[in-house]
Amino acid sequence: MRPEQIALTLYTLRDYCRDVTSLRSTLKKVKEIGYPAIQVSGVGVQDPKVIRELAEDVGLTICATHEPPNKILEEPLAVVERLNALGCKHTAFPHPGSYAIDSMEACLELSKRLEGSGKLLRDGGKQLSYHNHELEFVRYENQSILELILTNTDAKFLQAELDTFWVQKGGEDPVAWCRKMKGRLPLLHLKDYVVTLEREILFGEVGIGSLDWDSIIQEADAAGCEWFIVEQDSSTRDPFESIKMSFDFLMQQTETLGV
Repeated sequence: MRPEQIALTLYTLRDYCRDVTSLRSTLKKVKEIGYPAIQVSGVGVQDPKVIRELAEDVGLTICATHEPPNKILEEPLAVVERLNALGCKHTAFPHPGSYAIDSMEACLELSKRLEGSGKLLRDGGKQLSYHNHELEFVRYENQSILELILTNTDAKFLQAELDTFWVQKGGEDPVAWCRKMKGRLPLLHLKDYVVTLEREILFGEVGIGSLDWDSIIQEADAAGCEWFIVEQDSSTRDPFESIKMSFDFLMQQTETLGV
């Protein structure tokens, strides 16, 4: 992981990206913290040309997006157009939404549709990935939903955007999954897994929880990860303080690990 590969998903700051004025201010703060890139997700501003212009004005690269599940499956060519307007290659299927995953057959049907959309995106010079939550580790006949989806799709058309917290919450090992996704992991969502004395499970700034970040980063780097994307769904801190803590920790990791 190099410093220029560290990014922030704007979903973390979604309450501060409601309109053009707030988005402009937020992007400036993100750049001042040191982030070189952003993932567009959860932003109130919808016009991709406006988003791109605001990002370019402060020197931020748009590395990826999340698009609505129905948009990816029903209108993949419109997604290609949006990515072109944003000037980025990557998007991810953020969650199943209204699409069924309550049986092996449903998962295989979703896999087929994801592969079809992924092929159309690839034909347009773009890359589709799958973003997991904990529910993708429900198992059917000893295979998790995530395994079913990824083993039944061509890696050229569907890659992985693993989320470290949700892999752990699903009862599996983020390090092992990064290793398993070698050659198929362009995007990685980073947030820590915090257990309290009251037995609560909380989202944490990268580096304050129980995840093995040395190993995660090394395995993701070996897997060919292009973007290491900080995402924190919620925080007990001011979100700008939160994203700075994660960025500072990751910068320390680039120096310590030298990867």
